[in-house]
Amino acid sequence: MDRKLNLNRAETFSFVNPWIRYFLFFFSFLFWVFSLLIVAIGVYAKVQKATTVRDTFLIDPAVILIVVGVVMFFITFCGCIGALRENIRLLKTFSFSLTLVFLTQLAIAILGFFYSDQTRDALGKFVKKAIVHYRDDLDLQNLMDYIQKEFKCCGWNNYTDWSWNLYFNCTHTNPSSERCSVPYSCCTPVPGE
Repeated sequence: MDRKLNLNRAETFSFVNPWIRYFLFFFSFLFWVFSLLIVAIGVYAKVQKATTVRDTFLIDPAVILIVVGVVMFFITFCGCIGALRENIRLLKTFSFSLTLVFLTQLAIAILGFFYSDQTRDALGKFVKKAIVHYRDDLDLQNLMDYIQKEFKCCGWNNYTDWSWNLYFNCTHTNPSSERCSVPYSCCTPVPGE
């Protein structure tokens, strides 16, 4: 009888404190659900688009949401199941994945700092492409509007950058009603008005 009791205790023994295990599971599960939501929003945004601009596929916010959501889903899935089942292999995968994400972010930050001129040029090309395709892609338009409102800027250098866009181009042959103007996001409100 005592031997049977000792066997049951050995079967329920855990190397991990239950509070830590469920804490890790809870947050992994929370981020897992959040990753599913990100993927769903990305897929919905991609499906709702009438047209896709081929040049901007890699900077399409819907595609970025889908990719980030899928990566986050797999990482947090390993954390959830690993914490719940105390699966060492999944917990090591989870730990390795988080370390890899952190090191990737750190490397990008360091490269961005040391190669600031190239980063600025690449960002300038992105903004120019976003200005050119401003009215072609609603997601890109919303992203550009958000950036201009948030940083209180207009274009990459100044408001004349909007002449790159077909609709805002300031030539006499442009029939657009937006000719020689800029998007509303360029207009920064004056305090007190």
